[in-house]
Amino acid sequence: MERKIEEFFQKWKNDIIRKPMMLYGPKQIGKTFSALAFGKKYYKNVVYFNTDNNKSLIELFTKEKSTEKIILNLSLEIGETILKEDTLIILDNVNNIEIIRGIKLFGSEHSDYHIIAITSRRENLNEFKGEELQFKGMSAMDFEEYLWAHNEKNLTDLIRESFTKRKTCPFHKVALDYFGNYLQVGGMPEVIQAELDGKSSFEIEAIKQKIMDIYKKEVAINTTLIDIPRGLEVIDSLPEQLKKDNKKFQYGIMGTGKRAKEYDSAINYLVNNQLVYRSYKIKNVKSPLTSCKDTDSFKLYAVDTGVLYTMMNLNYKKVQTDEDIKETLYENMIAKSLIENGYSLFYYQSDGKAEVNFVVQNRKGQIIPIEITTRTNSKAKSLSVFMKKYTVPQGYRITENNFQTKKDIRYIPIYAVFCIDNNNI
Repeated sequence: MERKIEEFFQKWKNDIIRKPMMLYGPKQIGKTFSALAFGKKYYKNVVYFNTDNNKSLIELFTKEKSTEKIILNLSLEIGETILKEDTLIILDNVNNIEIIRGIKLFGSEHSDYHIIAITSRRENLNEFKGEELQFKGMSAMDFEEYLWAHNEKNLTDLIRESFTKRKTCPFHKVALDYFGNYLQVGGMPEVIQAELDGKSSFEIEAIKQKIMDIYKKEVAINTTLIDIPRGLEVIDSLPEQLKKDNKKFQYGIMGTGKRAKEYDSAINYLVNNQLVYRSYKIKNVKSPLTSCKDTDSFKLYAVDTGVLYTMMNLNYKKVQTDEDIKETLYENMIAKSLIENGYSLFYYQSDGKAEVNFVVQNRKGQIIPIEITTRTNSKAKSLSVFMKKYTVPQGYRITENNFQTKKDIRYIPIYAVFCIDNNNI
């Protein structure tokens, strides 16, 4: 399946000051598959090493401080010659600090060896902020990639054209139907492949359940033992947290007497390792938005809406007949899409309880409020009030209707949220 990450890989390969890449993101989103597919397509050969609990590799990177000796030993380990410029070296499941330090050597020497190191534990990268490594995040497939997988590139081109030129999309109903399927399936490549292969809904749900179990095992890796059960409690509470009218994270959902300070570390672990996404509340607006956030008030979202669909024990009929459930899935999907497109998440809530679902700031410093409207809240006025109060020139309403513009508000179909990136907003 074609992924957007390939375009970044190509630029990285051709960069004259290319550094080893640290590719990070949750498990099961296709990091390894994408790197291997890229290597097969653009290099003479690919050498792959699984570093997870690989004592010989850990010993090698701990002992050797010469890049040439590291390459020699890797060649002996794999039984294949590693060529400068023409071999892609993939180091998978990189969680050992000594291995990351060894990879840094290639960056400090501006080496001609091409290295992609893959990890699902983003926290391990926090101490490596120098110039020797290039970091790249990856996430599950967005709706555009989902359409690509269904051989609908022409449809994605039409959606982007409609967004850019502010005109109606001629295949609005078709796009909306595909999006309804995407809400259920989600963006995990294995799940999408199962759908393409015609697997039953029961088989697809079983795959998503397996992925949920894998994510919970990631929590169990937390070195602070007391935070393991707390992290699992937070994940298990997501459906109830997001079903509420006020989706602010509430500790009481997990049980009587639960307190914020007991869960701070567990929640930070989940956010830092992309096991959940966090959106902070703001009560006023100024640049930068980070200066406005209330660190005690936030929402948490699942990293994949298809997985959330399974956690909520939903079915197609339930989603189509319950507008609140549908809006919950829409909000989670929008949060995921905005994160993927490089935005930090904030939501606005006034003292009078008026709420704007998302407020983002682009690279130019422009502040854009984004509101979801469905049939049950189609007359919501929070967005207009917000724009007038803070003199914001443009806002977005995400709807199930086609593209249109009314005064300073752009109406964007829910399926076109992937277009809201820093190149277009």
